[in-house]
Amino acid sequence: MKRSRSLVLSLVAAVVATVGAAWVAMPAFAAGPTATFVKTADWGTGWEGKYTITNGGGSTINGWNLTFELPTGTTLGSYWDALLTSSGQRHTFTNRSWNGSIAPGASVSFGFLATGSGAPRNCTLNGVACGGGTPPPTTPPPTTPPPTTPPPTTPPPTTPPPTTGLPKHVLTGYWHNFDNPAVELRLRDVPNEYDVVAVAFADATATPGAVAFTVDPGLSASLGGYTDADFRADVQTLRSRGKKVIISVGGETGRVAVNDAASAVAFADSVHALIGRYGFDGVDIDLENGLNPTYMGQALRSLRAKVGSGLIITMAPQTIDMQSPQTSYFKLALDIRDILTVVHTQFYNSGAMLGCDQNAAYPQGTVNFIVALTCIQLEAGLRPDQVALGLPAGPGAAGGGIVPPSVVNAALDCLTKGTNCGSFRPPRTYPGLRGAMTWSVNWDVSNGNGFARTVKPHLATLP
Repeated sequence: MKRSRSLVLSLVAAVVATVGAAWVAMPAFAAGPTATFVKTADWGTGWEGKYTITNGGGSTINGWNLTFELPTGTTLGSYWDALLTSSGQRHTFTNRSWNGSIAPGASVSFGFLATGSGAPRNCTLNGVACGGGTPPPTTPPPTTPPPTTPPPTTPPPTTPPPTTGLPKHVLTGYWHNFDNPAVELRLRDVPNEYDVVAVAFADATATPGAVAFTVDPGLSASLGGYTDADFRADVQTLRSRGKKVIISVGGETGRVAVNDAASAVAFADSVHALIGRYGFDGVDIDLENGLNPTYMGQALRSLRAKVGSGLIITMAPQTIDMQSPQTSYFKLALDIRDILTVVHTQFYNSGAMLGCDQNAAYPQGTVNFIVALTCIQLEAGLRPDQVALGLPAGPGAAGGGIVPPSVVNAALDCLTKGTNCGSFRPPRTYPGLRGAMTWSVNWDVSNGNGFARTVKPHLATLP
């Protein structure tokens, strides 16, 4: 996220090689492992399942696949930490590039969502019954095999109901706590179309990991006097309208560093204090200068333990940060996906990037770019309700990747319904996709509110 018109375009050529490594499935042949299944959540019409594969042998397992059947009436939805092929009701999960090697005594796991009340049966792991022994008999395959790649009209997965009080599809916008060429706004004057307002930004203090926030003096002067008390009252005004207000940490010039246990504690404590002082509903991680997924994950889990399950946790990585699950931002998202609300990647200021097909570098500012890059996150482990599209609000908001709001709507349609796609079509549809984000509310107002007034009504048309 940017504080001024001065925007830096970044394109890392080596990303082609980096991404390629993230999508290679290792061969699956080993002996001695076992796999156990548990339903980690059940909401009546569907459930979330998890398989844990444990290497009980004396040598490292280099690659695995796990196959099971689901009874008629139970369908598979989203999945993570594995690759999937299906034939009728029989599903085979194969390791990804980063979790195919299992040392003796170690375990890995993968998860998935399902619609219906049935449970997996006839499980085999590397051709052997998941509990050990010989493979059980399997249901004969259908006479006519289904296509290898599901069409974009695949039935939607069911996602667990959120605990944050957010609607199924949301529009998020960033509010400037600084003075720049965009119009200045009091927080209470944010247009009603926005469901979530991210206050930009909380800044680093002299204590590693700790952050602080106060109304910017320049902004206050531009507004004819805007105090902390005014701001706190405005937070409550927005909340009374049913909106969520979160504090964003970092930004383009932010230097918040959470790199050890002490700074993780300082981060959690300081954000918790801001939530108590101002009434924020959550926190947004917008660190554009790198992060440590281990300790930031610890900090966010500690914060959630302090606040409770209603805490909203969002992330705003740059496009380069979400090209591979092995990068730190992507790893953080996957590590905390059980408490993560949504990732709204900044699909701008990035140049051309590879999509999930690894077939081409799609130019920014196109439906293909938005859809193909969003597909990476959806196919590599995040649930659709944890993914949103981040785009600039119009001229002045970014140095590249600005699109008409109609292009954002087309990308939403392609991802959720399989319509209005460009030449790239995702391997399935994701009706649970969370929505869209824009940088920023101030730039949107400067440009006549075209983004919010076009995208927000369209969200209501999604499945």
